[in-house]
Amino acid sequence: MVTHLFADGIEDASDDEDEEGWASVSAADAIDLRYGFPFPESLPNEGLVAAAEAVFEAEGDVALQYLGGEYADRLDGVIAARERERGVACEAENVAVTSGSTHAIDLVCRVFLDPGDVVFTEAPTFMAVLDRFEDRGAAVAGLPVDENGLDVEAVADELAAREARGEPLPKLLYTIPTFHNPTGTTLPAARRRRLLDLAAQYDFVVLEGDAYGDLRYDGERVPPLAALDEAGRVVRVSTFSKTIAPGVRTGWVVADDAVVARVDRLNAGGVNRFTKAVVSRYVADGGFEAALDGLRASYARRRDRLLDALDGHLPEATWSEPDGGFFVWVTLPEDLDSAALLPDAVDEGVAYLPGAHFSPAKEESSSLRLAFSHAPPDDIERGVAALARATRAATE
Repeated sequence: MVTHLFADGIEDASDDEDEEGWASVSAADAIDLRYGFPFPESLPNEGLVAAAEAVFEAEGDVALQYLGGEYADRLDGVIAARERERGVACEAENVAVTSGSTHAIDLVCRVFLDPGDVVFTEAPTFMAVLDRFEDRGAAVAGLPVDENGLDVEAVADELAAREARGEPLPKLLYTIPTFHNPTGTTLPAARRRRLLDLAAQYDFVVLEGDAYGDLRYDGERVPPLAALDEAGRVVRVSTFSKTIAPGVRTGWVVADDAVVARVDRLNAGGVNRFTKAVVSRYVADGGFEAALDGLRASYARRRDRLLDALDGHLPEATWSEPDGGFFVWVTLPEDLDSAALLPDAVDEGVAYLPGAHFSPAKEESSSLRLAFSHAPPDDIERGVAALARATRAATE
């Protein structure tokens, strides 16, 4: 055994999920509304095969060499063009391609965070980032989320209080302002501008996660934080995992040149060049944009089915009504602990992720996340009915 030689700072994977039953349910046991996986029919098998064939036809064996060919090199520019369409000032040199958005976040954390640095994040937040912050030895402080996303005035109050007490201020604030995971909320433009003002005033980086921005089903698009940033405070991460396929593991960082240079140095050799080439060809050929309309329509129907099912089966609860993304955040009645309820819900036939899973402090929560992206619509209806049965049994 060589475990005694492990480096400090990296913990083993937590056993908390299994202890709470969060990861112990297979899809065969219950309707699985836990995870934001794309539904199988959405995966562009034929389009990716055609893109791969085109890469081989154009580049031959070069496509499989260490450095790949031109298609791999073009992906930075393809992504930059899409970012400019969203109002972000971005050229190819402002893009670092990564192996998905979680990898991108990990690299950004390595660029900016030293042990003991303070990080602000939403509470609740995307569960995977909490491990990344812990790995860097950061002190994480969770800030509240309301029906309009991050409570920016609560951020302002916390910053002022820390300054008055002489306590460390954050070096980085992580936020998912558009179709937030797990709550589905979207931060209004006024709050986004206020957050950027605070970042300038208190000198911290804003790490903007935007995995779901292309999946808007209703309402008007809100500019990304990076599009509103005039001071170079925002580092933006996104991914094709939700819009092409998780298996392509292709994400990116958008930031100023100096940040991208650091990310690229840490990321050297870490991205599959052939996958970059295939994704580049697929997106540039227009197949991606054409498929997005169909994705939005399909996900909107699933979302609507979930919201209708909650209204019909569980009206005593409250929930978010997202304009996009993959998730609905449900708060159970009578302060029920959603983690404690989960085994009964599984017995009734549905699995979900309890709210404590998304809490920086792992606090008990009466809330839970339901994903509508993967399950067939009829299963979504049956899953909500099962949740309602478990809830009523617990409150009788």
